[in-house]
Amino acid sequence: MRTPAILFKDFTFTYAAQAEPTLYRISLSIQAGEKILIVGPSGSGKSTLAHCINGLIPHAFKGTIGGSLSLMGEDVRDMDLFAVSKKVGTLLQDTDAQFVGLSAGEDIAFAAENDCVPTAEMHRRVEELARLVHIEEHLAKAPQHLSGGQKQRVSLAGVLMDRVDILLFDEPLANLDPAAGAKTIELIDRLHRETGKTIIIVEHRLEEVLHRGLDRIVVMEQGRITAALPAGELLAADILRKTGIREPLYISALRYAGIEISPPMHPENLAALSFDPLRLKAWNRGLEGLPPQQPASPLLELKDIAFSYPRDEHKRLVLEGVSLSIAKGEWLSLVGKNGAGKSTLAKLICAFQTPVSGSIFFEGRDLAGYSIKERAEHIGFVMQNPNQMISFPLIFDEVALGLRTRGIGEKELKERVMETLHICGLYPFRTWPVSALSYGQKKRLTIASILVLGPSLIILDEPTAGQDFRHYAAIMEFLRKLNRSAGMSFLFITHDMHLMLEYTQRALVLAGGKLLADERPSAILTDQRLIEAASLKRTSLYDVALRAGIADPRGFVQHFIDYERVQREAALA
Repeated sequence: MRTPAILFKDFTFTYAAQAEPTLYRISLSIQAGEKILIVGPSGSGKSTLAHCINGLIPHAFKGTIGGSLSLMGEDVRDMDLFAVSKKVGTLLQDTDAQFVGLSAGEDIAFAAENDCVPTAEMHRRVEELARLVHIEEHLAKAPQHLSGGQKQRVSLAGVLMDRVDILLFDEPLANLDPAAGAKTIELIDRLHRETGKTIIIVEHRLEEVLHRGLDRIVVMEQGRITAALPAGELLAADILRKTGIREPLYISALRYAGIEISPPMHPENLAALSFDPLRLKAWNRGLEGLPPQQPASPLLELKDIAFSYPRDEHKRLVLEGVSLSIAKGEWLSLVGKNGAGKSTLAKLICAFQTPVSGSIFFEGRDLAGYSIKERAEHIGFVMQNPNQMISFPLIFDEVALGLRTRGIGEKELKERVMETLHICGLYPFRTWPVSALSYGQKKRLTIASILVLGPSLIILDEPTAGQDFRHYAAIMEFLRKLNRSAGMSFLFITHDMHLMLEYTQRALVLAGGKLLADERPSAILTDQRLIEAASLKRTSLYDVALRAGIADPRGFVQHFIDYERVQREAALA
């Protein structure tokens, strides 16, 4: 019998600062060469389990361990952190935090330099690993000149330099556009096939990971493993929905049509999926689309905006001729590949940057003379990286900051902060230090710090990155309540195609600094030209409609969206 690569036996872990265990009696065997996905809601113990595998527990995060854990047959209690790092390589969610070199090549070489590998051998291995992850043309580039996907590949090559047995990927898709995310999953799959290494992926975006095959999916909830099954068996069961994990959209469509999901159907593989197309067609014919909403008066207008960075001696335009409007109470998504100019556009709206030409109007008033503070009275901006927004060590004080600077009384301040913490799922942590929060929880904290102020328009840069489906849905429904009660407008800068489809009425597509489209999301995610130009991903709803022979697959996508919206409305009524 082969020795497992990872073996948990009745394993329990309790952090030093906590009274109750975070992991409860975990028993899990992962064979060498397996590819495993770990999913679960925030706080389920996924990150803690990963930290046990890569040695951060107990060496960096102290606590009490019960039971046993072995890596490649060796008990971790007999291994220091350095020894664990020679068996397990970790690719962090925040790749910027993993860079140590001044160039991509230096970063890949770091481990070899520490091991005093001869220079000629080190150069050979760097070039070999760069080719393996397809980053060989960027070895001389500084980290800040790499895209998110390129940074990820450089970090992966650096991890592979140690020739580890186990690769652990912590939310590898969180900060990538859909096309880059698909390439990352393809890269992980190719590495798995070519090297035979044991692969562990911790990720919320289940449908995207299913782009390539998995051996098993491990589901965690409240510190326990509730399932460890092949993907087809898990999708056929009701475990994901009960746990609060978003199942693939095409699976939801089949369930709505009354089609029972079973493992022989191959539900984990859309290309091999077998189902009764007549039932899906019948369900589609019975649906009626929602009437289009009448446009309200404009809230924000951008007219012929152009921008180039002041220090760029060539004055290359990052944005060129961008014109758009956002109506009062409207929900929009702004999509496009990394580096398309989405975040830059948001910074121009908020006065963090100044356009070289064009005008921005808010409720008909030209904002050219408005300061950052004056614009913040009307427009809130939640940045992509939560660490760039946080100012205070305690959670309550961070959310209260904006209210205090506005002179709000302590009684009203406390009520508004507590209500917002409840909505954003942070109330149980209200007395905690910010440093104790996960990346996803910090994201919710920054959203809370803006929501509590009640602006007319909120721009959210990647609001769902690092969020599990339950908290994502709770936040989006809270935003919907704000939309209805106060007429608040929202602009979501996002790579999350689910958010774009399910919640926004229009989608703006940026590519190469130009606005390529302003359409309904269902039209954009079924237009292959736009998908390729903006590094998006065609929705699986369109593909399942094609498989069923539905005459109007784009209409099917819109019917699905409208049906889900009606279902949500009914559930909240």
